[in-house]
Amino acid sequence: MAKTANINVRIEPEVKQRAENLFNSFGISVTDAINIFLHTSIMEGGFPFVIKQPRYNTETESAMQEVRDIISGNIQTKTYHSTKELFEDLDMEA
Repeated sequence: MAKTANINVRIEPEVKQRAENLFNSFGISVTDAINIFLHTSIMEGGFPFVIKQPRYNTETESAMQEVRDIISGNIQTKTYHSTKELFEDLDMEA
């Protein structure tokens, strides 16, 4: 019987790099982290953490949609060249 088996995983390069940086800070590799995850899952008989859909209140949902609209260019935002300019604009609104 083989001492190891291979698992091939496709993942975004940025996610891979961030995971490597994180696990390296603990002194382990991504492979070690995956092994820990798998062993813990087997030991607990499922995921070693709660998996659930996040539920946000209406205000948070609206704010997240506004950000998506800004990122996609559907909403134009004001820009300022300085904090002084920003505060002057805010004072005029008050």
